[in-house]
Amino acid sequence: MNFWNHIYEHFEPVAFSLFGLNVHWYGIMYVLALLSALFMAKWIVTRDKLPIEKGILDDYFIWIEIGVILGARLGYILFYDPNTSYYLTHPWQIFNPFDENGEFVGIRGMSYHGALLGFLLGSYLFARKHKYSFWFLMDIVAIAVPVGYIFGRIGNFLNQELIGRTTEVSWGIYVDGILRHPSQLYEAALEGVVVALVIYAIRKRLAFAGGLTLIYGALYGLARFVAEFWRAPDSQLGYVYGEWMTQGQLLSLPMIFISLAGIYCLSKKRYPRRLKL
Repeated sequence: MNFWNHIYEHFEPVAFSLFGLNVHWYGIMYVLALLSALFMAKWIVTRDKLPIEKGILDDYFIWIEIGVILGARLGYILFYDPNTSYYLTHPWQIFNPFDENGEFVGIRGMSYHGALLGFLLGSYLFARKHKYSFWFLMDIVAIAVPVGYIFGRIGNFLNQELIGRTTEVSWGIYVDGILRHPSQLYEAALEGVVVALVIYAIRKRLAFAGGLTLIYGALYGLARFVAEFWRAPDSQLGYVYGEWMTQGQLLSLPMIFISLAGIYCLSKKRYPRRLKL
């Protein structure tokens, strides 16, 4: 266990350099997250014989990737960054990958809830352009995204970010000399593996389109809310309520309730499924 406890002392976040630029493990995991989600979507389309071409899925994932990046970055600035006013008055700095010394550091600071909003907007625009049912696309994504999320959280762990709360458990990780929960891996398990397995298992049992999407929203919100009990609050915000609720938990609550309300409404209206899983 000793090596595991001190793993950050033996690990280099930079995987390799390419043309003078450092390629981080986090970036590699981000690419793997996207590719694994796309692979899962295509596999489901083939396995369940869904009425959509794989080439369309490639185009769709480009749209939502743009939406996710824009939404994640803007969401972080609006919800988490203490320098929101600076970025709003200097918008060209939002995606500046260089620090004040001109060193390439990549784009840091992403918000899941912002990424979700960007994803929904990108999906809506794509559905309108290509005349697909919005809920049809959403249900495919609901199956694919949790798989990609596993790699995303592993990337957070390798990048030594979103650290856990202090602990005394034997599997804790030392971060700057303080033993902490490896909360990123808890999130990979809860928000990725568990949610993926549940949605895959129930994908053929819903009678209305959009059901998988809303169940994903409720499950992710719940998993995120629970996982945040082991994750340290953002240093610039601290706890937003009492000495226990984080910003991530606060943003997850409306996600859970809106998803549950949506499930109730869609089940009553009985929208045609169209997604024969």
